[in-house]
Amino acid sequence: MKNSALYIHIPFCDHKCIYCDFYSIITSDNVNSFLNSIKKEISYYSEKYNHDRIFTSIFFGGGTPSLMEPQYLKEILDNLKNNFNVDHKAEITMETNPGTVDKEKLKQFRQIGINRISIGIQSFDEDDLKFLTRIHDKQTAIQTVNNAAEVGFENISLDLIFNLPNQTKGKWIENLETALTLPIKHISTYSLILEPGTILNKMVLNGKVKMQDDDYDAELYETTIDFLNSMGFEQYEVSNFSKPGFECVHNNAYWKYKDYLGFGTSAHSFVDGKRWWNYTSLKKYISEVELNNNAVMNSETITNEQMHDEYVMLALRSSGLDLNEYKKRFSEDWISKTLPYFNLLQEQNLLTIESDWIKLTPKGYAVCDEILKNIL
Repeated sequence: MKNSALYIHIPFCDHKCIYCDFYSIITSDNVNSFLNSIKKEISYYSEKYNHDRIFTSIFFGGGTPSLMEPQYLKEILDNLKNNFNVDHKAEITMETNPGTVDKEKLKQFRQIGINRISIGIQSFDEDDLKFLTRIHDKQTAIQTVNNAAEVGFENISLDLIFNLPNQTKGKWIENLETALTLPIKHISTYSLILEPGTILNKMVLNGKVKMQDDDYDAELYETTIDFLNSMGFEQYEVSNFSKPGFECVHNNAYWKYKDYLGFGTSAHSFVDGKRWWNYTSLKKYISEVELNNNAVMNSETITNEQMHDEYVMLALRSSGLDLNEYKKRFSEDWISKTLPYFNLLQEQNLLTIESDWIKLTPKGYAVCDEILKNIL
């Protein structure tokens, strides 16, 4: 049986943040039609991909899934469990934003089977939150994490963004320190990226906002790694840190090149060497599912070369390249050819090679993109 993952994209949001480039819409129109379409899409794919796999994670992303009523997500969850072979110990994650859930609502999400919660805090600094156009303040963020713990969530993750305009190193460390006073097991830290089409990108192009430079970004990143490692959080991927045993199962499905099925607007799937993605527009998604039982906008079959490069890239970005596992999938030629460069990187303390395992060091993670460019 193959271990696989399930992803559900809930597009509804109460507000569009200036930096966000994920598909989201600020409307409650078509909420029920979307639910019907998701069920139809799930049923269609279960007939094709349920016989030889077990699903070990379910992830509700968005948008803002926590904006929905718990009963709404329960219908989707029940539908997934009725149509797929979902492991009874599966990790079931819901993204949430402070300001969209109170204690009672969190309790209901826990009761329907959500067992991991990922809270999009982004910053505990009031000025940063205003700049990012978040709907919450510092106190609401802290309260949301504490409420989640009090209603029984043991596996709590939060997101923070660094390298914001005018963010000092001291202010960023304060963010991390505040996070670690809370009952969390996982933390994702992302550098502020300018994505085309976002409000922030337009503000930078118009000269209203000035971004900090790449060197400062790298310095903050290395500070993040050192700080979180010293506090008992292990880095298992470029942007993700967890207490031992609390690595995100769903994230690891992506990093370890497992198959996954995605449902909903703009969702991507990857199964048996084929990748496909859904239409982004909600109305288009609903009409396509109505017509075809699916909403595939486009697809590609991965070539052997692509598969190799993606596998190596994902492994080195995360917990490392297991050479024994690699050799089961690919020939050893590339390893032999690249080994001198890996040895050089080891001398520079950018990676370690131990027991047939190649893993980037914290210093190596900081220049991960450059390393990958040189070897692939």
